[in-house]
Amino acid sequence: MQLNNLSARKLFLHRHALSGLPPAQAKGADLAALITQLGFVQLDSIATVERAHHMILFARRPAYRPPALDRLLKHDRAIFEHWTHDASVIPVQFFPHWRLKMARDADRLAKQWKLWQRHGVDEKSDAVLAQITNHGPVCSSDVRDDPARKGDGWWDWHPAKTALEYQWRCGILSVTHRHNFQKHYDLTERVIPPQYRDHTPDPDQTIDWACNAALDRLGFATTGELAAFWDIITPAEARNWAATQQKTGALAAVEIENADGSTRTHLARPDIIESARNAPDPTGRIRVLSPFDPALRDRKRAERLFNFQYRIEVFTPAPKRKYGYYVFPLIEGANLIGRIDMKAHRDQSTLRITAVWPEQGVKFGKLRQKRLDSELARMARFAGCDRVEYLDGWLRDPAL
Repeated sequence: MQLNNLSARKLFLHRHALSGLPPAQAKGADLAALITQLGFVQLDSIATVERAHHMILFARRPAYRPPALDRLLKHDRAIFEHWTHDASVIPVQFFPHWRLKMARDADRLAKQWKLWQRHGVDEKSDAVLAQITNHGPVCSSDVRDDPARKGDGWWDWHPAKTALEYQWRCGILSVTHRHNFQKHYDLTERVIPPQYRDHTPDPDQTIDWACNAALDRLGFATTGELAAFWDIITPAEARNWAATQQKTGALAAVEIENADGSTRTHLARPDIIESARNAPDPTGRIRVLSPFDPALRDRKRAERLFNFQYRIEVFTPAPKRKYGYYVFPLIEGANLIGRIDMKAHRDQSTLRITAVWPEQGVKFGKLRQKRLDSELARMARFAGCDRVEYLDGWLRDPAL
C-alpha cells in the first residue's frame, strides 16, 4: 500500500486543520473543538508579531482573538496547561492521561532531589503550598525571596519558584491563568473539573490512548513519531503497542512518498487511502504559520513531506543567521512557498516586512502578491496595526 506525496500532504494538512474554509466562529466551543482536533497548542512568549499560540489559532480561524483562549483556560476550564514536548494548552478531557506523565516527572525529579535541595526547595514547598491553600492563586513574583533576582532557567530560579514548578509538573498545582504571560498557580483540585481530576487510567490505557490519538492527528506515523507526539509515553511502549495492533489488523504498513520521490514506511489505519482521497483540498489563500505550528513541529517530517527545511534562528548569533531572528513560514494550498521576516511596530501601528524568501521555483506574480497582501492585511489587524509597510528590497532571492 502506497500513498503519493500530494495525497499525503493533503491528509496531513487536513488532520492539522489547515484545509477547507474556516468557520466564522473562533471562540468558546468552536475554539475548544479546534484545540481538540490539533491535540494541543504550544505556548511561546516571543511576540514579534503575536505570540506563537495565538498565531497557530489565527492561521486556522481568522476571526480568532487572544482573549478567547484566555477565557477557555481561566473561566471555562475547557483546557489546561502542562507539558507535551514543551509547555502547551491541552483539552481538559485529556487531563487523566497526563497523570502518567506527572507521576513519571515526579520520579525523575526525585532522583535530582539533592540538586533541588541545594536550591532550598524542600524548605519552601510546604510554605508555598500553605500560602496557596489559604490565600488563593500565586505567581512566582508573589513568593520570591529576592524580587530583584532573575534566573535564566530552573537551575537559577529562586527556591519558591522552583517549588512552584516542581509541584505543577507533579500535578499538585495547576495553572489557573496567565497574566502578561506569567503563570498563576492554584491547587489542582480548584482548577481541574472533578470528572477529569478524579480519574486516573492505568498505564496501559494511557499508552493505548496516546498512540491512537497521535495517529488520528498525524494520519500516518512511525512508532517514534507516535511516542514523540504527546511525549507522555516511551518509544518502547509505542513499539509494543504497534506490534500488537498490527497483529490484530488494526494497523497496516503504508509507504509514504516523500517530496523527493523516495518512500518511507509508516503505520496507518487500513482505510488510509480512502481517508486521503476524502481529504478536502487545502485552501488556496496564503497563510503565515508560527515557527511552532503543529504542522511544522517535527522539522524532519516537514522536510520529507514538503521539501521545506526550516530552523528557527532565535538562538543563532546574528552574524550566523541565514534568514533572521524570527522568520515565519508561508503556506499556500498544499505547498510551503517561502518564509517572511516581519515585525509589528505597534507604537507606529505598522506591520513592517523586512524580507520574503520564496522557495525554489516559486514566483511572486500579481495573483500571488495579491494573496500575500490580503494575508498581511489580516495579520496587521490581528497584531493591532493599521498598515503594512514593505521595506526596500523585501523580495529576496529564493531560499537555498
